[in-house]
Order: sequence, then C-alpha cells, then structure tokens
Amino acid sequence: MDILTSHSPAWLAGLVLALVVTGAIAGVLAGLLGVGGGIVIVPVLYHLFTLLGIDESVRMHVTVGTSLATIIPTSIMSSRAHRRRGSLDVSLIRRLMPGVVVGVVLGAIASRYLGGGVLTAVFAVVALAVALNMACKRDGFALADGLPGPAGTALIGGGIGGVSTLMGIGGGTLSVPILNALRVPMHTAVGTGAMLGMVISLPGALAFVVNGLGVPLRPPLSLGYVNLLGMALIVPATMATTGWGARLAHRIDARRLRQVFALFLALTSARMLAGLLS
Repeated sequence: MDILTSHSPAWLAGLVLALVVTGAIAGVLAGLLGVGGGIVIVPVLYHLFTLLGIDESVRMHVTVGTSLATIIPTSIMSSRAHRRRGSLDVSLIRRLMPGVVVGVVLGAIASRYLGGGVLTAVFAVVALAVALNMACKRDGFALADGLPGPAGTALIGGGIGGVSTLMGIGGGTLSVPILNALRVPMHTAVGTGAMLGMVISLPGALAFVVNGLGVPLRPPLSLGYVNLLGMALIVPATMATTGWGARLAHRIDARRLRQVFALFLALTSARMLAGLLS
C-alpha cells in the first residue's frame, strides 16, 4: 500500500501542517540568524520520514536532498533582503566562493558513496558543535582580524561548502559563526551567509537529484533524493517568512533566541546520535 494512503486523513493533515509550520519557522530563522533554514528542516524531515516508515538506507539522503532544494528560493530571497539593507559584502563572497564551489562538488561526490548512517552522524556532530558555539560564545571573541590569505580562505570556503552539502544546510549555519569569529560584523556575516546558501544549495540539490535517480525504496513523489511533496509544502512558507526574519535581524537582539535555538539543536543532535547507537 502507498505510504501516503496508508494513514488516516487526520494524520495526513497533521503531516501537511507540520511541513508548512517547519517552512515558516525555517524562513524566519534564515533571515534572522542566517542559518539557511536547513538546520531546522533536516531534523524535522528526518523524524517525519521515520514516522512514515521510509527505509533507513535512503531516509537521510532524501532528507538532505529535499532540504537543499527548499533552501534555493529561501536563500535567494534572504540575500536580496539583506543586500537592500546593505548587509551583504560582495568582496567576501568573491573571496570565499571558489573554495565553497569546490567543497560543494566534493561533498556531492562523497554523498553518492556514503551511507545514511554516516550522513546522520555528520549532521548530528556538526549540529552539536554549532549549538555549543551559539550557547557558549563570549561577546567580543575573535580568532583573527579578517579572513586569512588565499590558501586559508580557500580552506575555509571548502569546509563550509563540503560539510553544508553533506548536512543539507545553507552555508550560513557554518559561515556566520566563522565570519563573526574573524571580526566580520554580525549583520554582514548573516547577509553573506544567506548568499552562500544559494551558492551551495543549487548545485547540491541537483547532485542529490542525479545521485538518487532509480534508487529503490525512496518515498512517493520523489525526484532522485528530492521529495517533491515536502518541497512543495515547505518552500511557499519559507518564501513568505524569510523577509520577516531579515527585518527582525535589524530590530532585535537575537542573543536569547540563539540560546534557545542552541538547545533545540543539542537535543536534536543527541536524539540522532542515540538512534545511531541503538
């Protein structure tokens, strides 16, 4: 029996509502914190696909691919909103982009051969590191004053692109804390991270489409490893709310929200790691 028709109408309505709400929250956070939305979308989709009984061998691949696809329009709208407010540094994008693109290519190739358990572990470990950084970072902390030389910048960009592709997230989740630790102003780091999300998500999503073509046990309505139903429900909500987040970023102190979000990430990471060990 088809996965979607094996549940009651009320259950399916709940699924639809959960995906729409997820998209709305992801859109606000994409604009407010520069996290690209994927850091919210991935854990929610992972748990929804678990409830739906999607086979473990493809569950995380479909989660990551779908998340990357939803980030494309979100990152476009978020970067446009930040550019209008003067918080997008084109020179930073130019310096980081070559390394980011190389990282995305390497991450896309690696994803073809890595199992779902490895992708889950990558997400859980990096998400925990991001949560600890959000919760414990001291005001004024910095590793250096600006980006390093060409080699170091290429390494940073490659790490952001590769890890983000494997996690199914926009580059902002990693680039915002890294740039801020290099004394890039927070608003500029958030705007730059939004643009990097577009650079990462488009080729990353295409790679997951190609890698998943013909693979058995994928959920219904999937193109490769991108689930079209999830994308169709999440994208409109993210597009409607991303601008709100960008406006809020210039009006409020997001420190307390970052701490709450850090707790959510830590709990999600712990649950994923526990699932791998059980």
